[in-house]
Order: sequence, then C-alpha cells, then structure tokens
Amino acid sequence: MKELEGARTAELSRRTNETDVYVSLNLDGNGTYEINIGIPFFDHMLEQLGRHSGFDLVVRAQGDIQVDSHHTVEDVGIVLGQALYQCTRDKRGIARYGSTMLPMDDSLCIAAVDLCGRANLVYNCSLLQGSVGGFDTENIKEFFKAFVSNSAITLHINLMYGENAHHNAECIFKAAARALKEALRVDSRQGMPSTKGCL
Repeated sequence: MKELEGARTAELSRRTNETDVYVSLNLDGNGTYEINIGIPFFDHMLEQLGRHSGFDLVVRAQGDIQVDSHHTVEDVGIVLGQALYQCTRDKRGIARYGSTMLPMDDSLCIAAVDLCGRANLVYNCSLLQGSVGGFDTENIKEFFKAFVSNSAITLHINLMYGENAHHNAECIFKAAARALKEALRVDSRQGMPSTKGCL
C-alpha cells in the first residue's frame, strides 16, 4: 500500500502590530505539545487539541492581552489554520471525513469535519457563555472561524448539552481534535477522496 509522499509538517509565523505567533505542526506525531500563549485557559484548550488529535503541536504567541484576548486567539487560529492547509494541500490518500460524539462529564459535543478545500464553520454552541479562568468563551468561536477560514475545511461543532462552562469548552476542543484525527488518517487505498479527481 503506497504511503503519502512527503512529511506532513509545517512551521509558520505571523507578526502584526497586535500579535506575534509561531506554530509548528506535525500531523503524524504522537500528541506531544508545547503551548505558551499567556492565556492560561486557552493554553489548556490547545493542549487538548494537540493531545487528542495526535498531532505534535507547538504554539507560541505574544499579543495585546492587556486589551483583550481576542486578537491573540484569532491570530493563533489563523496561523494554525494556515499550517494545517500547508500540511494537507494534496489530499490524496487521506480519509477526508471525520466525526465524533464526545462526552465530558455533564457535557456532550458532536463534531464533524470534511477536508474538502472549502471553508465553512457551523458552530452551534450557544450553551457556552461567560468566562472561564478570565477567558471570554465567546472567543472560542473566533478561534474556530479563523482556523476554518485558513485551513479551507468544513467543520461542524454542536454542543448538545452541558452545565459547566469549563466542561463545555473542553468538550468542544476534544471533539474537534478527534474528528480531525479521523479525517487526517492515512488511507492510501482511497487515492483522491473525491469523484471530481481533486479537492
């Protein structure tokens, strides 16, 4: 069975007047991570993304968090999305689709992804509101919007229920990670996973 050609890795940086972001991504890693953004709860969420996706993930960022975490969270999403896009330009030999239903104590989240080359986020997580550890949870949607727009994937995230905001947020990131892991698995028998012949 033919393996994918080339390493599925990327290393990217982005610097603006508001943020300075570095991302290293290896899709064929062991779930190791090094996250240092200066927003402890968001760091924790990206640790979940790295661990449960099986990626090796390094994210370092500095931003104007004295103003708000929005710019930093969004720019991390941009660079991580660009890194994923760089790793998956040729989608030949991958599963393409992935989905999971994931419980986290009182919370349940369903996530589904299509590595189709078209950016679309469906985010039904209105139950997640307020802040956790000083982090505004509304910025989780901003992260995923930036990530999806720059990786050119379709991602559906549906938080079905949950009472604890920490559990709800963690459930979302873990579910997205597991769906991505499934979609990115190597399935070389598949060839190009589209009747169009390209994605």
